[in-house]
Amino acid sequence: MALNFKNTTLFFIIFIGFVIFLLNAYKLNLNNKDIKSINKIKLTHIHAPTEKKPKLSINEINNLDNEFSKTNNNLKYTETIIIVKKGQTFSKILDNFNFENRKKFEIINSINEIFDLRELNVNQKIIFLGNDKKIIKKIILELDFKTNLIVDIDSRINVFKKELETLSVIDSKEYLITNSLYSDGINNNIPNQILIKLIQLFSFDLDFQRDIRKDTQVSVSYEKIFTQNKSEYSFGDIEYARVTIKNNTLEYFKFITDDGFIDYFNREGKNVKKSILKTPLDGARLSSSFGMRKHPISGFNKMHKGIDFAAPKGTPVYAGGNGVIERAGINGGYGKYIRIRHNNEYKTAYAHLSGFKKGISKGVRVSQGEIIGYVGSTGLSTGPHLHYEIIYQNKQINPLTLKLPSGKILKGNELERFNKNYKMILANHLNNLFE
Repeated sequence: MALNFKNTTLFFIIFIGFVIFLLNAYKLNLNNKDIKSINKIKLTHIHAPTEKKPKLSINEINNLDNEFSKTNNNLKYTETIIIVKKGQTFSKILDNFNFENRKKFEIINSINEIFDLRELNVNQKIIFLGNDKKIIKKIILELDFKTNLIVDIDSRINVFKKELETLSVIDSKEYLITNSLYSDGINNNIPNQILIKLIQLFSFDLDFQRDIRKDTQVSVSYEKIFTQNKSEYSFGDIEYARVTIKNNTLEYFKFITDDGFIDYFNREGKNVKKSILKTPLDGARLSSSFGMRKHPISGFNKMHKGIDFAAPKGTPVYAGGNGVIERAGINGGYGKYIRIRHNNEYKTAYAHLSGFKKGISKGVRVSQGEIIGYVGSTGLSTGPHLHYEIIYQNKQINPLTLKLPSGKILKGNELERFNKNYKMILANHLNNLFE
């Protein structure tokens, strides 16, 4: 009897333990199903289709560049500077950094969407930033003095232009001429670019070989431009210029007119420039005048409706006056041809060019003295020269006998604005000289 009771008790304990085991197993199975369901939900979320990423906004560009700059400072990327050599392509430059072909082509194609790599210039600077394993993370192309093209290849490829912050200061100098305006300017630490602009500015009023005398006084203020994170600087416009020869003073102030042109005026508001240049290039020789002549190619007597200046191929050609490009392209026997419509009844035309300056096209505004193209021998031409026409009321006239109309004279509100402006420029110039 006692034995049966012990067996019954043992059986009961085993049965209770088995029931508890089944209950725990059932709960464990439910939890496992829940975990699998959660994982399925997460997996579905990860593989859900994503929208195409829109183009970067200006704020996103700044944020991206700032984030990289912070990372760059923290990780201390190594910098490799490449100066583009003649005949060197961007693809060849990338070969120095062991990019896989696929990655290299992705980088090139991404850049070409924003900047045509065929326009890389000799001596242009390209900066490569790499980590401690020499893996390139960022490329910087210096497009111009204040614009960089940033190529971020840390994870995916992002390409954008970055306008650098600039600081402008005015530098003022004054000196006496003992030899020439140019050589004495160099001796007085005036930049070459500013001296060239100074000579162009006074070329309408002075014969530099005959008019300049010893002890002629020259005074000039010009813009000096510094760019963020760069030790180099560039030079902007002349703000003020004065040449005093005995009792004769020529004085001009920079002014932006109501129609948006940068020009120079005396204290009375009269423009330094005549409306049209008679000779739109430097160092040229007159090779053919206006009038009847035997055409050098056809052999027939024909009216020559312009004048020809012989000059080496590639010599810069300047805009004869302020105006708008009316035509730029191939024009029959004229070859590569530009015509400018000026702010009156005048037009000027330039023919047989070898090419146009970058950015010159129909509708573009140009200022007098700005480079628009280069001497060539395109069209019906026997050699490098510029064919130049001045057109008045749609009829070609002789540029050499033309009595040039005077330049713009400021009036009304524009003159009032100029008067305030020139007094401020003069005060700054004197303050810089004597501080």
